[in-house]
Parts: sequence; C-alpha cells; structure tokens
Amino acid sequence: MWPGGGGGVRELAEPFVASGPTGVAVRSRLKHLTAGDEEVLRLVGAHLGTLASKDLKARCAAGLEHSADAWAVRKRELTPLSSARWAGAITKASHDQWALARRGQLARIHNLEAGIRTLAHRLCLPVGEKGSKRAPGGYRSRQEWYAKTRRLHVLHGRLEHERADREAGCVHVARGGKRLARTRHNLEAAQLTEVEWRKRWEAGRWFCQADGESGKRYGNETIRVSPEGEVSIKLPAPLAVYANAKHGRYVLAAKIRFPHRGTEWADRVEADRAVAYRVHYDTARGRWYITASWQYQPTRTIPFKAALAHGVIGVDINADHIAAWRLDTCGNPVGTPRRFFYDLSGTREHRDAQVRHALTRLLHWAITCGVNAVAIEDLDFAAGKTREKHGRRKRFRRLISGMPTARLRARLTSMADQTGIAIIVVDPAYTSKWGAQHWQKPLSCTKRKTTRHDAAAVAIGRRAQGHPIRRRTAPPPAHRSDEQGHRTAQARPGVLGREGTRPLIPGPRTRSVGAGCGANAGDQCAHNRLGHTAEHEQPMFSLQERSDSLTPGSLDTKTPW
Repeated sequence: MWPGGGGGVRELAEPFVASGPTGVAVRSRLKHLTAGDEEVLRLVGAHLGTLASKDLKARCAAGLEHSADAWAVRKRELTPLSSARWAGAITKASHDQWALARRGQLARIHNLEAGIRTLAHRLCLPVGEKGSKRAPGGYRSRQEWYAKTRRLHVLHGRLEHERADREAGCVHVARGGKRLARTRHNLEAAQLTEVEWRKRWEAGRWFCQADGESGKRYGNETIRVSPEGEVSIKLPAPLAVYANAKHGRYVLAAKIRFPHRGTEWADRVEADRAVAYRVHYDTARGRWYITASWQYQPTRTIPFKAALAHGVIGVDINADHIAAWRLDTCGNPVGTPRRFFYDLSGTREHRDAQVRHALTRLLHWAITCGVNAVAIEDLDFAAGKTREKHGRRKRFRRLISGMPTARLRARLTSMADQTGIAIIVVDPAYTSKWGAQHWQKPLSCTKRKTTRHDAAAVAIGRRAQGHPIRRRTAPPPAHRSDEQGHRTAQARPGVLGREGTRPLIPGPRTRSVGAGCGANAGDQCAHNRLGHTAEHEQPMFSLQERSDSLTPGSLDTKTPW
C-alpha cells in the first residue's frame, strides 16, 4: 500500500531528464539616438504595423482554407509597399499569430468543458452535502444552487460558440494586446490619460522585426548589426527618401553591444549565421531596445544515472520562495535546507528579474555542493484555476495563479544548460502530503523546524532518484513474519544480499566485547550445534581401516559405530 493510506492512488509517471533549450534571446538598449533616428524608427514601425494589421485580417478571414498559394499572393501584395524580405517577415508573423490564437482557442474549450463537468457534478448532489478531498460537495444554499444553474447555461452557450468558431477556423486577435485594448475603457483605474494610452497603443501595434538568413552578410539583410555594433535598417519602398546609406538603408547613430552572451552573438555574426532582430519602444521609460534571437541544436542531455551519480537537490516551488534540500546517493538529506525567496509583485520585468535571481542563487549552490542534478515537479495549474473547481476559495486561486511554474521551469532549464546541471522532472502527485507525513517530524529538532515545503523537497528528490518517499518501516512481529513478508521499504526485491546477514564492521561494537568477536556470525556451519552440518564434517575412514584398528577386547556393543 502506498503511504498515506486509502485506495485510488493514481499511477505515477516516471521521472525524466528535461531537454535543453533550442534558442536564446538577448536584449540591449539603443543609446545616443538622434532626433532623426527616432523619427525614422517611428515611421518604419507605423508603416509596417499598418501592413501587418491588414495582412493579419486577411489571414484570419481565410481561416482553414488558407494554403501556400494564398500565402504567396499575400506576400506579392505587400512587396511593392515594403520589400520582399519585409513582406516575408510580416506574413510569417501573421501566420504564427493565427496559430497561437488557435491554440488558445482550444485551451479555452478545454477550460469550459472542465467547468461544465464540475458544475454538473455539484448540481446533482443534495444541497449542503459535504465534499471530500477528491471531489467537491453540494452547494451551501438553494440560492447558490439556482445561481449556478444559470451559470451552467451561460457556460454551455460559450462552449457552443467557441466550438462553432473552431470548426469554422475563426479566431479573435487584437494587435497590441487585448488587455491594453480593454484599458481604454478604464483609464482611471489604470491611472492613465487618453494621450498616454494612445502612445502605448500605437507603440504596441508597430512592427519592426525581421528573421535571420544564414549565408547573408551578418546573418540578416533587413536589420543588420555588425560585430562593431553598427545598426542599419533596410527602409520600406515608400520611406526610401530617408536613407542615409547605399541601397536604401538607414544607419543609426547608436552603437550597441550585448553584455549577456555577447561572445556567442559575435561568433554567429562573424560567421554570417542567421540572427533575428526586433526593435521596440518602451513608452513608460521612453527608451528604444533591440532584441537579438537565434536557434541552435539542443544539447545532448546527461544520462539519467550519470546525472544522479553525486546526489540530487530536490526543489519545491512555492508562491514566494523556492525550498531546496540536498540528498546523497542513498536518498538521505544532507546538511540544512535552503530557501531562495522572490517577490512576484510589480511589473513583468521585475517579476522576471526576481525569478532569475532566485534561480541563479540555486544553481550557484548546486555547483558549490558538487551536485549535477536538480529535481523539480512537473506542475501545470492550467486546469486547476477555474472558479467552478475552487468556488469561494479566491485566496487559493490567487495563490496558484501567482506561481510562475512555466516561466520558472523554462528559465531553470535554460540557465542550467550553461552550467552543465541536469534538470530532472518528476510527477508532482502527493509530494507535499507524503513529504510532510514521513519527513517533516523526523527532520525537525530543537535548533531547526522543518517546514512542509522542506519536507516536500526531500520527497521530490527521492522520487527523482527512484527511492520510495516513505522512510524505513518497522519490522513485522516474529510470529507473523511469514505472513507479512520481509521489510522492503529500503531494499528493492532485485538487490543482491537483501535477505542476507549484515556486513561485519571491524572493531568492537561495545565496550564489553573485544575486537574480532563475532567474525563467524555469518557462517552458521562454524557453530557446533546438534543436528547441524558442522557435526558431519569430521574425516571419514573406510570400513577396512576401521576394522584394522579394532581389537577383540576393544569392541563395545554399547558404542554405535
């Protein structure tokens, strides 16, 4: 029986080593831009943004009937208004945005179906019936029951509408962001004026990005950045009058450099390997930025056994901190637990920086300990944040919504790849419950109070190593050992010597026993006991030798021979 008791324990997935990242993106600021440079960047972004909006509208109107020929027609229509490369970048971005909307539409349908199932289950139960840990109970009052019946009809209507849109290939996309579009109707709550909102809306709808091309000069013909940091942009055909260089290009006065992974970027640029660039404007700070991104072949993952050769660090992800504990190769906690705190309030950049700093401290600690593996849970709260599932538990819904599970795992995988540390992903089922049940109290002492999160980190690390989460169980009673079987919580059935005697430890075990005593404890044949094989290991003589050694007077009828 699994620890925790009770039936219905789900089947646990096997742990695996997470694959490394397949791409990277670095950002740098465009400093010392002149007024003319900023004006040209605004004109290019606004002109290409208008073309991108029209092309996205055409792509959404085509729906499921879109084909490669239709893609070529859209590209030919945009080429005279920009250039061949700009047209290719715009049409590809429109296609990617339509595909992303389709994936979001499918996730929305699954979310609605889960909410309908929960509502239907709770409405079938009597009012006031208590629920269990695995299933919710009935509603508290008749008024709430009636309100949920109305909401069930609303969700059914939304589900039918989403399914009809998906079958027709219709998606709903807002260039610039749906959140910013809705902010226009709540300017006071957002503490924005109409002019400030208009600046953000226009900057969010600009388009100034281009994919790289291997074999071309510096890896990109549209937005080109030299190894020395010189940035030049191929102007669209209507804006060619603003060119200050040959072949309709505009060279910015700013010189850039990438502090993070700058050497890797310079190697790709000098080798003319593909590098994609995106120029964007931060209206809150009034700054221009450029982002460089490229892809590469994923690194070969470390074999599972090699990653666990020096132990593992179990990591439990929480809303405000990361709880970690180091485990040796046998699954025993070593040292003291560590906690790496972060603050997820504020802007998106602040939250991202907090997560990055916490992961940096975690990886530095792993390197100091000499551990080559970090174990994390395969968490996904996409289906667990609905209001139908948790009802009035708004605080819990807000808690799990604030946990950066996807972002933390993506960043941890990317950062660990540079340090040579493997990320082992385990099934998150029952780690907190079983960790608190079997490890929280034994690991607590007068000088340290082990929390539930620390115990969960131990459980995660043991699951990654293949050990059971529960500790050694008590031996069965002597008179019932044949019925209960042997104690197998620590040793697996295939382990050699599992049922043998304990190995001999040199030296005295106690003060009253000298060294060397008990050397033959494992050799049962060395003991002189009645009926044991030790009595039959004397030298045997033949009958002729036995008869020759006897004399007529030495025969004793009372002595058997």
